[in-house]
Amino acid sequence: MIAITIGGIAAATASTVLLARWMPLWAAALVAAVLIGSVVAAIIWRALVPMRALFRALAGTVASYRDGDFSFGITWDKASDLIELVDAHNALGNALREQRLALVQRELLLDTMVQNTPVAMVLVDASRRIVLGNLAARRMLGEGRRLEGRAFEDVLAKADTALQEAFERGGDGMFTVGSDDDEDIYHLSRRGFRLNGRPHELVLLRQLTAELRRQEVQTWKKVIRVISHELNNSLAPIASLAHSGAELLRRGQHERLPAALATIEDRARHLEGFIRDYARFAKLPAPRSTPVEWSQFLAQLRSQVEFVPDVQPEDGIGRFDVAQMEQALLNLLKNAHESGTAADEVRASVRRTPEGWRIDVLDRGSGMNDAVLANALLPFYSTKRHGTGLGLALAREIAEAHGGRIALLNREGGGLCVSMVLPV
Repeated sequence: MIAITIGGIAAATASTVLLARWMPLWAAALVAAVLIGSVVAAIIWRALVPMRALFRALAGTVASYRDGDFSFGITWDKASDLIELVDAHNALGNALREQRLALVQRELLLDTMVQNTPVAMVLVDASRRIVLGNLAARRMLGEGRRLEGRAFEDVLAKADTALQEAFERGGDGMFTVGSDDDEDIYHLSRRGFRLNGRPHELVLLRQLTAELRRQEVQTWKKVIRVISHELNNSLAPIASLAHSGAELLRRGQHERLPAALATIEDRARHLEGFIRDYARFAKLPAPRSTPVEWSQFLAQLRSQVEFVPDVQPEDGIGRFDVAQMEQALLNLLKNAHESGTAADEVRASVRRTPEGWRIDVLDRGSGMNDAVLANALLPFYSTKRHGTGLGLALAREIAEAHGGRIALLNREGGGLCVSMVLPV
């Protein structure tokens, strides 16, 4: 480039010398300046042409990146400082290309999982149009056809009546589709969230028939074992004592008959109470809630079992079924006494919370280990030798029938807290 410059300048100088012979000095100088400027401009233009091509290539690849196309690269074999810019640009393109490939693979994996899950999934946008419906949703709601773009209410209007009623109730819930001989049980779950700044709703429909059938069979087996155990424990001594009573009558030993008859009566009444508890659990009616003053309710409860009441505020009024709540708290308080806690350490605390009313039954027994805590609220689960496993389960059933919940936790310093939360 330097040689070209020197040659060009030399030629311009020679031309200037020739012109100076027949032109005035000022004119010759002007011509020389024009010639030299033209040569320098041509040299600069020639040097900038490759760089202009490079800049156009850079602008083109940036536009491709903006459009999501990362397949372009730039080749630059000139020895200059621009090679670092080209290398950095190509490295950026490679990184974006690898990230795009990884993203596509993740999206493909996620779509495969969503489409093949047995749970029917429907995503609805703010205009109540279906954005996504997987294969299970198509089979259940669209007769196998695509759901995307269709109005969700139109699709729901053609669905089973039980599903429509489940949506009308609002929130999560279970419903049954089909007849008694051929019915399927489903769980409806609805979750709202914002996607790209707009509200969306995700609807999940999970079939529970097979799982519930297995649990039902296991539950019936357990019920049969428990009932058989209790019946044998009562009927065996009754039969034995009846035989012994007959022998005592035959021998004329009447003085020993009252003891045998008393034992028979005791076992018969135990069996009667056992069956009554099962019937109460199985036939729990819907609660008839009425306004009740907590202080008065606990005072009435203390006439049946001893405990220390604590109500805050003292004039607080709850709304519940008196008979059912009395049964639930009696079970909890009797359990507290059976834990070995002194009567003056068994407490029933009632507190007003933002959620509603919280009732805590507290004792100072040995508490529960993790395995017992996890299963204590299940029907027929008991760690007591002669327990039926229905006391806590019945309390849970009553709490949930009132729209509340129940939980168990160990207390610091020993003991158990059974906490029941009821809505206002």
